[in-house]
Formats: sequence, structure tokens, C-alpha cells
Amino acid sequence: MSNSQKPASENWFASWFDSPYYHILYKERNYREAQIFMDNLTQYLNLPEHAKVLDLACGKGRHAIYLNQLGFDVVGVDLSENSIVIANKNANATLHFQVHDMRHSFDEKFDAIFNLFTSFGYFENDADHLKTLVAIKESLTEYGFGVIDFMNVNNVVANLVPEETKTVDNIDFHIKRYHIDGYIYKEIDFEDQGQKFHFTEKVRAFTLQDFQDLMTEAGIYLLDIFGDYKLKKFHKTDSERLIMIFK
Repeated sequence: MSNSQKPASENWFASWFDSPYYHILYKERNYREAQIFMDNLTQYLNLPEHAKVLDLACGKGRHAIYLNQLGFDVVGVDLSENSIVIANKNANATLHFQVHDMRHSFDEKFDAIFNLFTSFGYFENDADHLKTLVAIKESLTEYGFGVIDFMNVNNVVANLVPEETKTVDNIDFHIKRYHIDGYIYKEIDFEDQGQKFHFTEKVRAFTLQDFQDLMTEAGIYLLDIFGDYKLKKFHKTDSERLIMIFK
């Protein structure tokens, strides 16, 4: 997908998440920690055996694959066509992947819908964030749970590293971070094979209060809040994550 096909400002994520460089930069992300989180989460929710789980914004499907290994019937969806092509190599009778826009609900219903590792807040317009929450609500079974795992904005802003360089696979990624007008930006510049690249990540700096307001508007009930992947209590300033369980 070329940049020209999507207006860059509206859908920056369509080109960046489809880029091989996105996966190079983030390949060191701690997967064991993610597995422990999913263990804790599924135990806490007490999901029935063979529960139907939707991994919303699944990327290449690592977490969907793990959830499937835990015995769940999993659908992983993502807007990135390239990611879904890769994820599909792992598909089986109880693990399916498809390209899907999270603003739209599903025909089928799920016992749990997981939106993990800050995969929310990408849209330019808050009406689209509201649409996403409504779509999640509409895609849950009567007894189903939604989970959004977001950054704790207060903690992130307080500890924002303005500039750093990360070298991965002999590529120097020059990263700048800043917080303006309710968004957290990350600008990424690098060169590879004589070509210069520039990408900007832009995520809405939603606080817990912002989520509560959106959820009220969407008719969603916030049941529980945790502050890290071990499901410890949420602290407004100190917690690394903002993990919300709702229905």
C-alpha cells in the first residue's frame, strides 16, 4: 500500500504498520511479559474452555496464536493487509485472521474482545474512537468482556524521552517524542540502502477520565481497572499501563 493511497494525516497507521521497518523497530518487545499478561487476564476473566476470543488490532498475530494455544477459539483482525498475510500462515480450525476496521462491529459475537498494547487512539476524530467502543460492545455476547490495554498517559508524559537513537539490524532509528494538543507523537527517521524514511506515530493521549466519558457515551460499563500486566491496582501517576475491563 503506497502512502499516496491514504491521506497521511488521517491514516498514518495504514502505511507505517504495513511497513517492514515497523516490525524491525519493535521486534525486541517483551513477548514473555505479554504471555504472562494473557495468562493473568484469561484466568481473571474466568473464560470458559473454547471461549470465542477476538484479538482486535492483532498485528502479525503473536498474541492471537498464544491465546489459541491456551485453548480458545480465536479470531485475529487488523487493518494491515501485510500483517494479516503473515498471520494467516498460522491459521487453523480454531484460529482465523482477517483484515478488518475496528470501527465496524462483527456479525458473530465473542466471549472476550482484547485490544492490547496501546492499539487504540489512532484516529483523528474522537467520533471514530466512540464508534470503535460501540463496535466492541455490539460484538460481545451477553456475558462477554471487553479489555483495552492502553498506556497510562500521565506516566508516559511525565517520563517522555524527547530524543533517542535505537539501532536494530544495522539501521539507526532516530526517535523524537512530544505531547501536543491531546496527542502523543513519535517521529521516526532512518536511512536504509541509501533511502531516507520518515514516519510519525500519533496516539490520542486518553486518560482514564477520557475513557470513562467515552464509555458512558457508548453505554459501556467499566468493571475493573489495572495498572500493569500482573493486574496490580491502577495508580494515576505510577502505573505503567491502563488496563480496563468492561461490558
